[in-house]
Amino acid sequence: MRFDYVGLRVTNLERSLRFYTKALGLRVVRRGDTRSWGGGIWVLLEDPRTRRKVELNWYPRGSRFGGPYRPGDAVDHLDFTLGVASRAELERVYRRLVRLGGRPTGLEPSTTEGWMASVTDPDGIWIVLGRRPTRAERG
Repeated sequence: MRFDYVGLRVTNLERSLRFYTKALGLRVVRRGDTRSWGGGIWVLLEDPRTRRKVELNWYPRGSRFGGPYRPGDAVDHLDFTLGVASRAELERVYRRLVRLGGRPTGLEPSTTEGWMASVTDPDGIWIVLGRRPTRAERG
């Protein structure tokens, strides 16, 4: 057995697709429609570098998986690393996420000594950005 992907419930599929593809750089791998048996519409996304996957799931009213939406139920956060990167690079990526629909959480490079930042996605799920120290910082 192996871990394959994480599934996230979204309230507006097109809005979430724009955020995860444009802001986070994930690519669409597959799409599916399970409304015929009480499901919804799903889109599987993949990080082109790590091959890690996220599935966005939208359920119409009356779906067996529907029900009240509460942001982040059972999902604490999704963590993305920039790898070895400067504080300036983290700031640039953070500003880009906010410009493309991420909502600030108060954790940004200026409040974390430049080590991490976070936004929420369009449905309130926390997206955490981190970085590893550069060679100059390690030296």
